Amino acid sequence: MISVQAGQNHILSRITTAVAPELVPVTRALGRVLAEDFTAPIDVPPSDNSAVDGYAVASGDIPASGTRALTVVADLAAGSVWPHTLVSGQALRIMTGAPMPDGADTVYPQEVVTREGDRVRIGALAKGVNVRMRGEDVEAGAIVVEAGTVLRPQEIGLVTSLGAWQLAVRRKPRVALMSTGDEVAEPGTPRRPGQIYDANRFTLRGSIEQCGGEVVDLGIVPDDRAALHARLLEAAAGTDVILTSGGVSVGVYDLVKAVLAEVGAVDFWQVAMQPGRPLAVGSIRDVPFFGLPGNPVASLLSFMLFVRPVIYKLGGRRTLFPECWQARTLERLPKKVGRMEYKRGILRFVDGGWEVRTTGPQGSGILSSMVAGNCLIVLDDARGDVAAGELVTVEPF
Repeated sequence: MISVQAGQNHILSRITTAVAPELVPVTRALGRVLAEDFTAPIDVPPSDNSAVDGYAVASGDIPASGTRALTVVADLAAGSVWPHTLVSGQALRIMTGAPMPDGADTVYPQEVVTREGDRVRIGALAKGVNVRMRGEDVEAGAIVVEAGTVLRPQEIGLVTSLGAWQLAVRRKPRVALMSTGDEVAEPGTPRRPGQIYDANRFTLRGSIEQCGGEVVDLGIVPDDRAALHARLLEAAAGTDVILTSGGVSVGVYDLVKAVLAEVGAVDFWQVAMQPGRPLAVGSIRDVPFFGLPGNPVASLLSFMLFVRPVIYKLGGRRTLFPECWQARTLERLPKKVGRMEYKRGILRFVDGGWEVRTTGPQGSGILSSMVAGNCLIVLDDARGDVAAGELVTVEPF
């Protein structure tokens, strides 16, 4: 068996390039991966402007003590420019965001002054306050969003503040997805005795879409060697990853690994982990292939550990693995040395620290444990039984 880390390293070493970029309007860029650094074409703000509603003055008119009356020469709304120069003894009523006039460098908030007709009375104030300086948010020429960034609303807001209306993003990696086995029935159809409804394909479909992939759904393939052979070759045409669930163990009807050897190549098929030991990894016509276990928890966990980083790398992301934390376990955790173990946990912050407990029974077919939990408890291969109160690694969902 191969270790989890060795398996991840082997798989990722085979992914040498990301998928091609495409231009999309900013209205469709949410959640997409930026394909190239975005450089600011202008300063933001583009000019010095007022941070408050108030009165723009020259700092030379600010009294050291007491008060002084200035003549209000005009009102300036945001979006307008005052074309004159403010001279000593004058003030300009200015709205938030309006460009500072020539000759002014300080703004009094309107609530700290007294207005009397066309005169405003001001007191002592520090020079330069309440002014947003040109380029203080973004300077022209600066890289404001790096390639590989997954675009959130705040990145989209930033680039549109710089005038962008479309962005170069990586196209979504296309993932061919199918379930295998005569025992699997399509939800919404009659289920024969002995059959189960297909949960894996829909769990995996959501997982693929959640991490930025596009699903090519090839349905359920029966336990028929010729049908599986044809469907795998079909899957390799025009996709970036091929993903199956079921049929990778050592049973008579577990055909995936054998057929994969006929149409492509098998790199490895057992991983030192629990759950999820049977995992067929290889390629068909240079397209990465993953045959995931049939048990739903093992299938989803194998996806998280091995397939998700591949989709992320193909999609051009900089970060391929989620951040892990440390938490104190509230219960004893039995563990075999020599394999990675992943338990579904419930993580809470209590009394200034993180604590975690399992969701209960940890069988690889108990998909409800992934619903009840909010993290994985990750126990490395060198570790044995864990006593209550010890620190463990957790990976929040």
